[in-house]
Amino acid sequence: MAVYTRIGAEAMDALIARFDVGTLTSAKGIAEGVSNSNWIIETTGKSGGGARFILTVYEERTEVEELPFFLNLLDHLSAAGCPVPRTIHDVDGAPFREFVTDDGETKHLALIEFLPGVSADNPTPGQAEAVGRALAGIHLAALDYPAQRKNTMGHAAWRGFVADCEGRWGEIDSALEVVPTAVEDVIARWPRGLPQSVIHADLFPDNVLLVGDSVSGLIDFYFACTGPMVYDVAVTHAAWSFSGDGKRHDRAVGDAILRGYEAVRPLSSEERAALPIMSEGASLRFLLTRAYDWLFTPAGALVTKKDPLAFKRRYDFYQREGAGAFA
Repeated sequence: MAVYTRIGAEAMDALIARFDVGTLTSAKGIAEGVSNSNWIIETTGKSGGGARFILTVYEERTEVEELPFFLNLLDHLSAAGCPVPRTIHDVDGAPFREFVTDDGETKHLALIEFLPGVSADNPTPGQAEAVGRALAGIHLAALDYPAQRKNTMGHAAWRGFVADCEGRWGEIDSALEVVPTAVEDVIARWPRGLPQSVIHADLFPDNVLLVGDSVSGLIDFYFACTGPMVYDVAVTHAAWSFSGDGKRHDRAVGDAILRGYEAVRPLSSEERAALPIMSEGASLRFLLTRAYDWLFTPAGALVTKKDPLAFKRRYDFYQREGAGAFA
């Protein structure tokens, strides 16, 4: 989440009016993240009691042709009882709209249900176990989702980021000079033929809302795709069981993620064996996008840059520990 696109007060008021959710009272930009522009929207609500929503304007990493996949997925999972926000359709019944910026650029936006809860800064094993259960739940619920989507942050994208950052790793840190070789090594060892579903592929703590130790919302599905379910487990393990800088691994939290997941959907022996390499790959995937954003985020964007080295340390951990990280 971030704010790249600016929307003036009058334009924002007109946009929200198209969703029949009451009169706009507040629109606050959200600075965290790096992918799309987001605001917390407050309105009077249809009945006058007040209501909150998340407004998302889709930026360069989200293709408009793929919006039906994401937005219909939210409705599919919500209908199956998963803790995900519904899409708010506009007065014409459309799940998203287009608008023209002050610079004459056409962009697309959607309004999403706001769910209660807070994200965990320092996850506990109890919270991690609940997240594992919720992740398994969306995997099972999505098995009959009719649409499919390629992982646009898969191996081809990794190689693209490596090419984009060529010769510039040292501008971040010389420790990243090994990344191109590491990427090719992981791709060469990547397991095939593992069970698939729609996966979230970005389930960081800031994409999970909690009330106590219960998951109240899984959000930000804009990297969701069809892929190996165990890869999603690896992404979540890497995202939750380390300190933010990647220097400290919390074994209790990592074990709780797996325990919660397998209480709902047990992993096969093949998936268990794939966890180490999947986790190396998950670490490189986020290292690469962080490195790209570190080098290429426009000056003046309301975005908090994130340190690529935090995922270099995770990659080093998984490479060093292997299956021992999950035993």
